[in-house]
Amino acid sequence: MHRRHLLNLILASAAFALPFGASATQIRNARLWRSDDKLRLVFDLSGPVQYKTFSLSAPERLIIDLSGANLSGDFSQLALSNTVIRAIRSGHFGQGDTRIVLDLSSPVQLNSFLLPPQDGQGHRLVLDLKTAAPLQIAAVPSEKTEPVTDKAHPKRDIIVVVDPGHGGKDPGAVGAKGEREKDVVLSIAQLLAKRLKREKGFDVKLVRNDDFFVPLRKRVEIARKHKADMFISVHADAAPRLTASGASVYCLSEGGATSATARFMAQRENGADLLGATSLLNLKDKDPMLAGVILDMSMNATIAASLQLGSTVLGSLAGITTLHQKRVEQAGFAVLKSPDVPSILVETGFISNARDSQRLVTARHQQAVADGLFEGLQRYFQKNPPVNSYLAWLNEQKQLST
Repeated sequence: MHRRHLLNLILASAAFALPFGASATQIRNARLWRSDDKLRLVFDLSGPVQYKTFSLSAPERLIIDLSGANLSGDFSQLALSNTVIRAIRSGHFGQGDTRIVLDLSSPVQLNSFLLPPQDGQGHRLVLDLKTAAPLQIAAVPSEKTEPVTDKAHPKRDIIVVVDPGHGGKDPGAVGAKGEREKDVVLSIAQLLAKRLKREKGFDVKLVRNDDFFVPLRKRVEIARKHKADMFISVHADAAPRLTASGASVYCLSEGGATSATARFMAQRENGADLLGATSLLNLKDKDPMLAGVILDMSMNATIAASLQLGSTVLGSLAGITTLHQKRVEQAGFAVLKSPDVPSILVETGFISNARDSQRLVTARHQQAVADGLFEGLQRYFQKNPPVNSYLAWLNEQKQLST
């Protein structure tokens, strides 16, 4: 009896010394808003946290488990009407962990990431929910419908992934008056995305549509996840010489860079994190020699397409701004190392140059650059439409009518 009493005292003392949740991260608040193609849910946190997510069906639910976290706020203020989220529930489980359950009206595609403190905001967990596309059921054709060739053709959209460089903790280059590259390129990328969305036959995905950091590896993975037909990374960098000005277009070089500036740019951009192209192809089950041959063939074909694409885009930009180089440059940019997606990096100007910087921050010039990029992409795909795309079908119809 005495031993049990002593054990109870020891346990009580430990509980008093370390109360439950004393050092746990607090989930302080939740915010919700909609963009064009997704629903964003942000949890404001008092500190860093580890988390994992998984989905359940029948009924549809999204589960978020946060290790060592306590809920101090509530979700009652969130406006859930007309969203895919029907309700949000939470509770403790395990030893000091919190589970949040989103009851959903339909399946979603999830993109989640943590943001560190910046710009006056603390730690955050961001969940981007995109409703899965509903199954399209074709109507029964009648005798007075469109020609059979039109209906039989899948006419898929050309998928363009637009990557605004830098973001979040990485401001990119900074101009003499505090102009930040990450802000300039986000604006241009958003304008380009809007223009592409208005054009029939194109679909566009933005790597980031807000001010947050995305690692280089993740940017390439996003392009491959969406099965992109092309990837364009938008920048407005600094150059080793302040007199350097004008737009440039780069694609990947398997060997050395084509100029000292190209080498400098690649080293600067690759500093964020490193990427190996061999990890992106599913070659694990292949003989090493065969895998090398497959990778070389894929990279060579992709680089050739990227050079052609870059040349067309550069020609379109020539009528809008001065050109730093009149040819497409090549360098080992990590963000371009997708073996199967034609990829270019466009320097819209040098924010380190006073004249370029002054123009890059104006809405009028940003719109002009976005229009020039769109024109170049459109001209390229009109000549080189992907198989089964709407533009390929248009070309077929033109040939049939001549």
